[in-house]
Amino acid sequence: MDRPTIRDLAKAAGVSVSTVNRVIAGDGGVTAARRDAVKEAAERIGFYGLGTIQSKVASSRPRLRFGALLLQPHRPFYQNVAAALRDAAASVTEADIEMRIEFLEDLSPQNTAVAAMALAQECQAVAITSAVHPQVIHAIEEIAARGVHVFAFITQLSAAGQMHYIGLDNWKVGRTSAWTIASHCKKPGKIGIITGSHRYRNQEMKEIGFRSYFRENEPDFTLLEPLSTYESSTVAQEVTEKLLTDHPDL
Repeated sequence: MDRPTIRDLAKAAGVSVSTVNRVIAGDGGVTAARRDAVKEAAERIGFYGLGTIQSKVASSRPRLRFGALLLQPHRPFYQNVAAALRDAAASVTEADIEMRIEFLEDLSPQNTAVAAMALAQECQAVAITSAVHPQVIHAIEEIAARGVHVFAFITQLSAAGQMHYIGLDNWKVGRTSAWTIASHCKKPGKIGIITGSHRYRNQEMKEIGFRSYFRENEPDFTLLEPLSTYESSTVAQEVTEKLLTDHPDL
């Protein structure tokens, strides 16, 4: 059986012979979609120059480095987020994306600002999860001024100019949580609220949405003042026990 020719490859990829030749030559004038179509067709029909095509397609893709600054590494949620980011980066075919992910054990504003600045020095874009604090905001403004794209991630941040945000509508999340609780309670009563810290804008917005739902739809419930865990599991256990002790009719 004759081995596939360039003309066969062009037909299998749905492109012209000249396009195949440009891909093999590493011509930058071919779109990413057509380069990928030629590569996939070469793999499918067993084209003899597959190695060359794979190499040319790989070298023609832009190389990007994105950074993500997440919170405590011992928390499964952030490990899952990190894994999802790496998987998403690996699935992109239009570019070679390297994900740099850093975790913050020390959540102090100063440490967060220093870590964000260091990460931004090595990346073209960074996504930052942080509580709102002047030191953090100042660092973000400096990063943006250097031309690095900055995104608030999971929780909103306020900074000069437009600050893009990647995450949920936390006001709606709060209202949905309130509806769920109200729907499952047999009768109105006290409801305890535990948050990590109100410096995290997402948590603040969730509480606002939570309270607004009860105020508008279930006014007979009593919402207690929130207790903060400061993102500590030990403190979370303490405040939960205190809440149950102080309010046995919760």
